[in-house]
Amino acid sequence: MHPMLTIAVKAARRAGSIINRASQNLDLLNVSKKSHSDYVSEVDGAAEDAIIKVLLTAYPDHAILAEESGRQGDHKKSEFQWIIDPLDGTTNFLHGFPKYSVSIAVRHKGVLSHAVVYDPVLNELFTASRGSGAYLNDHRIRVSKRSRFEDCLIGTGIPFRDLTHIDAYFAMLKDIVPRTAGIRRPGSAALDLAYVAAGRYDGFWEIGLAPWDMAAGCLLITEAGGLVGDLEGNGTQLESGQVIAGNPKVFGQLLQVIAPHLTPELIEVQRTAKPI
Repeated sequence: MHPMLTIAVKAARRAGSIINRASQNLDLLNVSKKSHSDYVSEVDGAAEDAIIKVLLTAYPDHAILAEESGRQGDHKKSEFQWIIDPLDGTTNFLHGFPKYSVSIAVRHKGVLSHAVVYDPVLNELFTASRGSGAYLNDHRIRVSKRSRFEDCLIGTGIPFRDLTHIDAYFAMLKDIVPRTAGIRRPGSAALDLAYVAAGRYDGFWEIGLAPWDMAAGCLLITEAGGLVGDLEGNGTQLESGQVIAGNPKVFGQLLQVIAPHLTPELIEVQRTAKPI
């Protein structure tokens, strides 16, 4: 394992320990609301602090982009930028619904290099390094081999922060449901993307994500032999927040089904997305 990935795993496990301890006393947590349906707890902050401490102890000159604390360091001067979601699926966590994860990725000169998605409930550790494949608890993982769309299980996330594109999303959903074997929406995009990499989903799409929701999962998928992009199949997903992923055969079919429902507004978001 690459030394940088080893540090990322250490950070993810430390955050996972904080999350697991807190899950035993959910009624004692301090919780605040960032926006509509978007919650943050003291656990998010504590987990993020623990991650950043591990990363900056090992790499004090690296830049950070984290969900709760924002930016640290100058990402334009540093060749390395860590992209962190300390608790992806906070709403699930607060309800005791056991689908949430820790997501950590690092980019080198703008290119995703290492990734960790950790499920502290199941103790499942998804890891990837660029050019070295993707793994689940040290076992190599690959995207699924299904090619018939009607046999596929597709993951998704319902827009909850920004409801601007909710009608377009439901039009996509309405078109995809009768064409597939099923749709799943557990509520942690980082974990959903890891599931695509592991072949548990055949494809996935979502609108309105943040870069820390996706960064680690994107590398996991490509290293597992899958494809990931925005809703037009281009590479702006981290910047635009719109994402489609899948095995190579399903990716194209998912793009085709979604294409008729791309509004001018959605296309504008993707084509005017600014670098993170």
